[in-house]
Amino acid sequence: MEEEYLQRLTRAEERLKSNTYRLERLESVIQEIHAMSETMIRLVEEIRHTNDTVAGMDGKIDRLDTRVDELERLPAKDMRHYKNTAVTTVISTLTGALATGLAFVAVQYL
Repeated sequence: MEEEYLQRLTRAEERLKSNTYRLERLESVIQEIHAMSETMIRLVEEIRHTNDTVAGMDGKIDRLDTRVDELERLPAKDMRHYKNTAVTTVISTLTGALATGLAFVAVQYL
């Protein structure tokens, strides 16, 4: 009976050594997982900050895009204005010349 207890005690000690070795190996794995977790938390915070920055830039880009559109439309507005002025000038000149010519002809026949 004593020999049976001795064998059981020996097996328990062997199992204890094996479990101790396995726990020591797991401690380093747990430390590495903890370090990776802290790194992930920092990365998430940096990504959140980056997303906030990008969102702010989106608004600025939209405003800049609106300003560029307005600037692109200005030459077309100016060109229409110049065209209208030129057409008005030509019509006024022709009308004035015609009126002068008619007046000149009318004066000669009188």
